[in-house]
Amino acid sequence: MESILKYFPNLSDRQKEQFAALYDLYYDWNSKINVISRKDIGNLYLHHVLHSLAIAKYISFKPGTTIMDMGCGGGFPGIPLAIMFPEVQFHLVDSIGKKVRVAGEIAAAIGLTNVRTSHSRAEEIKDKYSFVVSRAVMQLPDLVKICRKNISTEQSNALPNGIICLKGGDMTAETQAFKNCREIVDISSYFNEEYFKDKKVVYVQI
Repeated sequence: MESILKYFPNLSDRQKEQFAALYDLYYDWNSKINVISRKDIGNLYLHHVLHSLAIAKYISFKPGTTIMDMGCGGGFPGIPLAIMFPEVQFHLVDSIGKKVRVAGEIAAAIGLTNVRTSHSRAEEIKDKYSFVVSRAVMQLPDLVKICRKNISTEQSNALPNGIICLKGGDMTAETQAFKNCREIVDISSYFNEEYFKDKKVVYVQI
């Protein structure tokens, strides 16, 4: 939790309680359904929660914004973002039923009323959203191809609607086709831990 409070010192008591509850919940669920590497569960807050919250440093979503977390796995980045933005609606989608079940159970356990989950392929989701978020699900051109249909034309945020994903390494090849409508931000500009040195927030305007 220290890493969360270090970079987000103005959390409400409710948000602090929700973030604090995540470790025991994920530890318990991970013993039954492997949604996080067993070797990595001790790094939950740094490697998964704080990493997800890099998106909250990149953009502050306005109340009423709708977001799909495509390929949410056990709930990242969707659950940390839903805690951070309680007035934003999140739809967590994954094709692996047991993983999205964990995400839904954890969201319910900490009282997130702004989260719904679907065991589905993204190709099957027809709803429209302000943004689609993801964490290293697939190559960016494939992600854009699948999710372009889900981006709403109704704008309400300072940033135009689009896709925001968490990526690592050299993004030159993946983003070449979007060079006129994309932005790449080093997460190390937000968080100074070594873990983030090659990690990035990548935004593509749709």
